[in-house]
Amino acid sequence: MPLSAPPTAPRFEHRTDASPVLGTGTPTPRLSWTIEHAEAGWEQTAYEVEVVRGGVAQAYRVSSPEQVLVPWPAPPLSSRERAEVRIRVAHGEDWSSWGDAAVVETGLLEPSDWAARFISPVGIGAEGGRAPVLCASIDVPGPVRSARLYATAHGVYIPSVNGRRVDDTALAPGWTSYHHRLRYHVYDLTDLVRPGPNLLEVLLGNGWYRGRLGYTNDRALYGDRLALLAQLEITTTDGTVHVLATDGTWRARESEVLADDLYDGQTTDLRLRGGLAPTAGVETVDGDLSGLVAPDGPPIRPTGVLPARRVWTAPSGTTLVDFGQNAVGWVRLTVRGSAEGTEVVLRHAEVLEDGELGTRPLRSARATDTWILSGPDEEVLEPSLTLHGFRYAEVTGVPGLRPEDVELVVVGSDLRRTGWFSSSHQELDRFHENVVWSTRGNFVDLPTDCPQRDERLGWTGDIQVFGPTATFLYDTSGLLRSWLTDLAAEQFPDGSVPHVVPDVNCNGLAATPAAAWGDAATIVPWTLYRRTGDLQVLERQLPSMRAWVDRIAALAGPERLWQGGFQYGDWLDPTAPPEEPGRAKAHPDVVATAHFARSSWILAESARLLGRNDEAEKYRVLAGEVRAAFVRAFVTAVGRIFSDAPTAYALAIEWDLLPHPHQREEAGRRLADLVRASGFRISTGFVGTPLVCDALTSTGHLDVAYRLLLQTQCPSWLYAVTMGGTTVWERWDSLLPDGSIHPGGMTSFNHYALGAVADWLHRSVAGLAPAAPGYRRLLVRPRPTPALTRAAARHTTPYGEAAVSWERTAGRLRLTVRVPVGATAEVHVPGEAKSTQVGHGDHEWTVGDPTSAARRQARDWSTATVRDLLDDAGTWAEVAAAADATGITSEGDAQAARMLANYLDAPASLVAEALAPDDRFPGAAELRRRVADILGGGATAAVGRSPVGAEAQ
Repeated sequence: MPLSAPPTAPRFEHRTDASPVLGTGTPTPRLSWTIEHAEAGWEQTAYEVEVVRGGVAQAYRVSSPEQVLVPWPAPPLSSRERAEVRIRVAHGEDWSSWGDAAVVETGLLEPSDWAARFISPVGIGAEGGRAPVLCASIDVPGPVRSARLYATAHGVYIPSVNGRRVDDTALAPGWTSYHHRLRYHVYDLTDLVRPGPNLLEVLLGNGWYRGRLGYTNDRALYGDRLALLAQLEITTTDGTVHVLATDGTWRARESEVLADDLYDGQTTDLRLRGGLAPTAGVETVDGDLSGLVAPDGPPIRPTGVLPARRVWTAPSGTTLVDFGQNAVGWVRLTVRGSAEGTEVVLRHAEVLEDGELGTRPLRSARATDTWILSGPDEEVLEPSLTLHGFRYAEVTGVPGLRPEDVELVVVGSDLRRTGWFSSSHQELDRFHENVVWSTRGNFVDLPTDCPQRDERLGWTGDIQVFGPTATFLYDTSGLLRSWLTDLAAEQFPDGSVPHVVPDVNCNGLAATPAAAWGDAATIVPWTLYRRTGDLQVLERQLPSMRAWVDRIAALAGPERLWQGGFQYGDWLDPTAPPEEPGRAKAHPDVVATAHFARSSWILAESARLLGRNDEAEKYRVLAGEVRAAFVRAFVTAVGRIFSDAPTAYALAIEWDLLPHPHQREEAGRRLADLVRASGFRISTGFVGTPLVCDALTSTGHLDVAYRLLLQTQCPSWLYAVTMGGTTVWERWDSLLPDGSIHPGGMTSFNHYALGAVADWLHRSVAGLAPAAPGYRRLLVRPRPTPALTRAAARHTTPYGEAAVSWERTAGRLRLTVRVPVGATAEVHVPGEAKSTQVGHGDHEWTVGDPTSAARRQARDWSTATVRDLLDDAGTWAEVAAAADATGITSEGDAQAARMLANYLDAPASLVAEALAPDDRFPGAAELRRRVADILGGGATAAVGRSPVGAEAQ
């Protein structure tokens, strides 16, 4: 019988912590494991879970092939209970050895478990004042067996025991919808607590609770008093539990932090630190213990360090530092030899403009950290109550700054990396790395739009489009489950979804349904289910999903068309005016009704999967009615779509809104022609960008998709790379070609939404996609192109690592595939007609390079069309250059392509006449001569006629 390796130590729910996993919020955590390798033919038929509780082991055997999120087999855990779990698996009667054990420990599962009460300082810690420290002591009478701190705050908090920080987590408890849910964390203090007196001190900061929040300059949206809830439970070796809980006996003092704000920065006077006795009292304040929840995902903490790449003097005389990468975090600065009272100021920005910090995109965010030094001794300056998005820092007050004395501490949610991509194209790989960095910078406890300006909010539309990419690159399942819980909690009684979650806008606009943004209520849960296989996500979110769809159905009425009213539309279409980013080519009614159809379909499928057949049928019918209404209102009989915009075609193609094959075919052809007419520049905003390459690919226009992908001129995905960008930008032209910052008042250089095409890189360029929820079945369908000689993607699926790579060399293509144990794959080898089904293990195929024939094929321009000419990148570049050189165009190939938009079916030999239809045009005759040379005699040099029907321009 085939054998397998033992399974890995189990994972509990979606937690990614290393064992022990502390503070789980469920008494019955689901279990997952992977099997690193197994012989061919091996399949799991059963598993056995051993659970050790209180020193007693109990085994539970289950006949099942499942290994992802399987039910907890034992009686429910109680609060604070610790269990050690290990697993073994079977194939028939043959069992593996036991895998490594992992430890799980529950948090405080009931409000009654809390002896602590929220406390707030009296007389200090008011808005605008110094950050307070709350403290209390406990005397431990003997050796310590274990110590746990359960803590949260109104504000953010940093706990220390006996003068040492308990860990490196930052900005705890993070940001949730505080009115509904407040997260607490559990800390293991066993190594910090000692017999005798122990001092617990907790620094409180404003954070999201009381600090500035949102672009309307609001403060204290959740409350104007900072407060702490903390419960330290120390178990000594005799089994006695000693408790120190926040109550009215605690004391408070002011810290050396004079001011702290997430947007504006932190000001610290080091002369005020240390040795200060607590002088203020505290009082208990209201706090809803029933709203306390355990974490679903990882905490915020430092995740890396970037050294200074360059230190120099700006034209203004200040010192500038370049860290070489736009990132999120803070500066760690070492200073020495300065006089007491010296002020050190650090300002932050993502870009430079005219040789100085480009701070205009920050809007009102000051992003400034200030330190007042206590003397000449060496100090390491590092804030703890703020966060900045930046690549460059301006440092004043430190003459002769050395590069080795300054570094960027990268901070964000401690997400586990799960996805990688590489290719033979340097700029494409840098673009993908930019997407990775924008994910890191904008997943700070929840998915935000940007990390630097006076915003940093959980915009629903951004994560709706970026979800597939995010879930590939990082294990975002716990973080997004938490955020979706907040979305449902913040949802309005009529089913409308706030535009940002948590909802801090608190105005009438926030309650106005907006397509693509509100559809995060359906699309993000569906994405999570498809990528993780967690059906519980759909079960938890189904009421929210249904409320959203019902709200839109009521707005649409019996016509089933979502028309009129406020919409963001295809936000930041590159043709939209700088101050009107919603004025896109795609009509907002088309975008809205398409999303109505999509969300209705997702809801119907979700209900079906959950066994709610009546609901499934109801919304299946609704989805069909909306699709029919979309076609009736917006689609012609031949497949043209109202507003004739790339986004409109991409939505209709990818969301199956076109009932007839000929309509789909025409929509694909028209989409490809629109891309050609744009000079292969991007013409989509937030809504269309994730779908446009898929729509081109699925309708047979892969080459056009690659031309669009690899374009480097503005607007394009690679334009930012050519401009030195190291993250994805909010606008296609956040930095203009002349190096100046976009004039619009809304410009970010770290915004992941337009990087959503990375999902197409993973699925289509490399060829690694899920064919079943949770990647239990893989779809391997790489799409090689002459523009790349290799591409590869790998992803840590719930079953283990899956990988695909292909390489073209010497007329052959080699494809390698790795399938994890527990999964299978449907493999489409390029150039072969039939797919192949394979099981776990490593597989390899070598075939003739299917792109070679296309490269070798000589073009007969006498029979080709203008469309064919545009599709031939090299020849088209020569023609466009000739048009520029002869003065027919002045804006390069994009202008020439626009001029040819109506002549794509004309003979290629007449392209010069199409560009310059009248020989009286200066340069017309010369252009015709040059084009004739380029096309090798296949072009006419006729003068004075307009064979394509064009009029003199």
